[in-house]
Amino acid sequence: MIFLRHKRTFSICLLMLCLFLQAHILNGQRATQLEIMNAEITAYDVKIGKDARKLIGDVQVKHEDVLMFCDSAYIYTASNSVDAFSNVKIIQGDTLTLTGDLVKYDGITKLVRVRNNVKLVNNEIILLTDSLNYNRASEIASYTGGGILTQEESRLTSERGRFFLNTEIFYFMDSVVITNPEYTIYTDSLRYDTQTEISYFSGPTDIINEERYIYCENGWYDTPHEIYFVTDSAYLEEEGRTLRGDTLYYEANKGFGRANSNVELIDTAQNMTLKGNYGLYYTEEDIVMITDSALMIQVDGPDTMYVHADTLRSLKNPEHEESRILKAYYKVKIFRPDIQVMCDSLVYVEADSVFNFFGEPVLWSDENQLTAEEISVVMANQQLHRMYLTGVAFVASQKDSVKFDQMRGKEMTGYFSNNKLARILVTGNGQTIYYALDQDVIIGANKTACSDLTIYLTDNKISRVNYMTQPEGTYYPLDLFPSEETQLSDFKWVEEWRPLTWKDVYIWK
Repeated sequence: MIFLRHKRTFSICLLMLCLFLQAHILNGQRATQLEIMNAEITAYDVKIGKDARKLIGDVQVKHEDVLMFCDSAYIYTASNSVDAFSNVKIIQGDTLTLTGDLVKYDGITKLVRVRNNVKLVNNEIILLTDSLNYNRASEIASYTGGGILTQEESRLTSERGRFFLNTEIFYFMDSVVITNPEYTIYTDSLRYDTQTEISYFSGPTDIINEERYIYCENGWYDTPHEIYFVTDSAYLEEEGRTLRGDTLYYEANKGFGRANSNVELIDTAQNMTLKGNYGLYYTEEDIVMITDSALMIQVDGPDTMYVHADTLRSLKNPEHEESRILKAYYKVKIFRPDIQVMCDSLVYVEADSVFNFFGEPVLWSDENQLTAEEISVVMANQQLHRMYLTGVAFVASQKDSVKFDQMRGKEMTGYFSNNKLARILVTGNGQTIYYALDQDVIIGANKTACSDLTIYLTDNKISRVNYMTQPEGTYYPLDLFPSEETQLSDFKWVEEWRPLTWKDVYIWK
């Protein structure tokens, strides 16, 4: 009996609680009931609904902080909703205005459905569409039948969109296009922050203006600061050059760009490509710097040249603005089928077609190894034309495992024919060791000193030497050639450092 009495008491309390909550909810609903503020004519229309009131002429309806204006409307007391027709205008607070030809508003769910000639104005943002749903509770507006958004000079179109009014962030999907006096963007999906004016895009994206073209599949664009950050198959095209990278960062107003990972700069006019894992690009100065596994690839007719260094820089020639200067710093190696080079730094002047090698340069041409304090190579019509060796100039070629033809002088000038060394002019302090052959068998050695001399080569092999001024020399039969005389001063043989394929340029010494 005590248990039954307690159970009955609990049931009564539960019933009273439910009645209290229901009354509270009803009071809450009554507190947010739609209010008719004005209408020239009001009447009940039982054809529409037993509680439907028809409002005609200068209709004004209020709900919480929202005012609605229209030419005519039906208001439904039981469902706390309204259908508004013709010249409908909704004002929420002092920032949002919504207009259209037809509006259905539910005062309980706070869902607004606007159709035909829809216009949403929020601060400086204007959105035009034919069908818009706006949830006042969540402050989210959306459309699915195409829309146009404008902010200052920017115009955006898309098939679908969502607008979060509390954060002023738009989401656009399907055939998104942004047009601006400075650029045009085409993308699949875009998030636009109206406060920061930053656009975040995903999917295949094209960014176009008069100066450049950018493609990516992910990234963002900061409109006020003109900053691009793009990733995923990203590349930038500008003035005949294409810059690629896993990520590209570009400040258009400062003319500064940065690329990371798998960086590639293609210059079609120069048939040149720069590669690496980190790159910097300066538009005004027209300077490109590549580092981290930096590699230059230049196609010269049938031949291709590969240049590796710690850092590569390509810049505009101040004396010939239509041409470029390439600078390579530290641990430079070059491979080309007919010539290979190792040095500490190089400068290539395109206008003169001259390569200048510095820092203990070594140059290999077929069987010949050439060294000097500085070496310059002149190209003509994409062919090796002439070479200058300055300061302790040295040419050596191997006869067998321990014997080397050697030529040393203060300066040397080499002449090429069909990309092969044909003649070398030695100027000042000339010295030679030249092995004599009899039917391809070494029989002796000529060691000669002569101020100036000329070396002639056939198929890149020394065929004869012309001593031009009072030579002094000795011929030694091979078995009488003193071992201490077999090497000229400053001789070194570094064949093991020579790159044999283009991939060897990454191997330092």
